[in-house]
Amino acid sequence: MKLEHFKKIAGLVAVFAGMCSGLLAQEKIDAIKVFNEGVELMKASDVRAIESFENCIKVCEQIGDSANDIKAKAIKVLPDLYFQKAFDLLTVDKKIDESLKASKKALEVSNKYGDTKTKESTQKIMVQAYSTMASTFVTNKEFEKAVQAYDSALMINPDHIPSIYNKALIYKGLDNASKFKEVIDMYIEKLKPAGDTVKIEQAMKIARDYFRIAGGKANQANKIADAVNLLNTASKYGTDKNVYYQYASVYNKQKKFAIAAENAQKGLALETGTSEDKAKFFYELGSAQAGKGETGNACESFKNSMLGPFLQASKAQRINLKCQ
Repeated sequence: MKLEHFKKIAGLVAVFAGMCSGLLAQEKIDAIKVFNEGVELMKASDVRAIESFENCIKVCEQIGDSANDIKAKAIKVLPDLYFQKAFDLLTVDKKIDESLKASKKALEVSNKYGDTKTKESTQKIMVQAYSTMASTFVTNKEFEKAVQAYDSALMINPDHIPSIYNKALIYKGLDNASKFKEVIDMYIEKLKPAGDTVKIEQAMKIARDYFRIAGGKANQANKIADAVNLLNTASKYGTDKNVYYQYASVYNKQKKFAIAAENAQKGLALETGTSEDKAKFFYELGSAQAGKGETGNACESFKNSMLGPFLQASKAQRINLKCQ
């Protein structure tokens, strides 16, 4: 039992002790007896304390105004007892479904008695429960159920950033481009007010890489229009050398040689690796230069691309261009 619960017990006992000497009506004595039973059960962390305090409230309502002070004390502690039950079911017993059921009851009681603090605490427990549930579904590859669990968490707290992020990752894994974009954009927007540049850049890179890779696959399948659209989407999350490379390749296929050369050069400027790492950029640059009729420049570029997987293709290009 948490410290605040002990404090509440101490407060309840002190009030009860002060009331005893002034109580004459038998009905009110009965109400105090039920109340006191609840306090003792609460001390023992016995969930039956909930039932005792519920009964106490009913007895006080039957008595009328003279028992309002006792009723008020029972009402003060009851929502928190429901919360504690939900908390223990989740964190101690690991019973998520039962915890959620108890949490819903805690919310009902908190709303009924205007206990805002306990309501907020209960909502946090529910978000934690739904997040835990979603993680289990992901582990079991039950992705639709995982999304539903995250959506349940977000219905309680629309600003629960971890749920948004994990939901985006599910859509990424399912290769659902439109849903992934929708949710990762939401995640990025939620991060902006806090100015969390590290997480924002991380999310931007995840999105950029996803759409760049998808664009590359479309390019390989000669679905050029799709490739351009995907690369344009990738660029909305910032450009990098690999986006520039894919652009150069696609524009060469479209015979847009000037813009292909421009992108190849931008990619080269960002590539700080080995000569072999730069070969792919030189190959696309050479293809663009050849397309523009710049034979001398193309020969030089293909010479620089004669490494790794581009070796044979570069040799063939140089032979076709009759390079020296």
